[in-house]
Amino acid sequence: MKVIEVNRLCKYFGSFGAVKNLDFHVEQGEIFGFLGANGAGKTTAMRMLCGLLTPTSGTGHVAGFDIYRETEKIKRNIGYMSQKFSLYEDLTTVENLELFGGIYGMRGKEIKNKTGDVVAELGLQFGKDLLVRSLPLGVKQKVAFAVSTFHSPKIVFLDEPTGGVDPLARRTFWEMIYRAANRGVTSFVTTHYMDEAEYCHRVSIMVDGEIRALQSPGDMKKHFNASSMEEVFFALARQAKRSEA
Repeated sequence: MKVIEVNRLCKYFGSFGAVKNLDFHVEQGEIFGFLGANGAGKTTAMRMLCGLLTPTSGTGHVAGFDIYRETEKIKRNIGYMSQKFSLYEDLTTVENLELFGGIYGMRGKEIKNKTGDVVAELGLQFGKDLLVRSLPLGVKQKVAFAVSTFHSPKIVFLDEPTGGVDPLARRTFWEMIYRAANRGVTSFVTTHYMDEAEYCHRVSIMVDGEIRALQSPGDMKKHFNASSMEEVFFALARQAKRSEA
């Protein structure tokens, strides 16, 4: 089942085409890598998919809802996590989970039960009553991911979620993504770590507002006769003619 589908999606700011004619879909439970150099148009595209920015033209549906007319429904059915830590650091882990559960309209008993399940699953017993500001960065990222998926969204948008964390913490984070995928949660991931692109089911690479490649990592490497996704990425990124998006 397609949970994201866009056709000829564009966003112009005046005469500048930040995003031009995007055509792709993402399946339920898929881990979809959305790559591109700075200025390629990734952030603009993601903001349209999250219902935060109105497209100039084209069509699109996210979680079954129209990206023009049903943006509030989209926001209630997705999760979002950014590289910049966005939880309340003066609240504990449990208080953050409870707060965001309430924001997403979950009932008290459901929040309590889900909080216990999340704390146990992620091994957060030691930090559940600690202020978030006192937690190590890797643990903070685990909490942020738990919050972004706490309300069981159909899709979670992960915008460079592992920036600044050590390799072991990054690997643990990706294990969380795979567990979510096994539950049917779709992950839409941007990253600057090309080794992480290898973990995705499919990867798209944007250049100057357009998708120039979209395949599984293995097929993409074969197509470009490359030994790594890093080689593929640099081969495409060198084609860029602009530096801002």
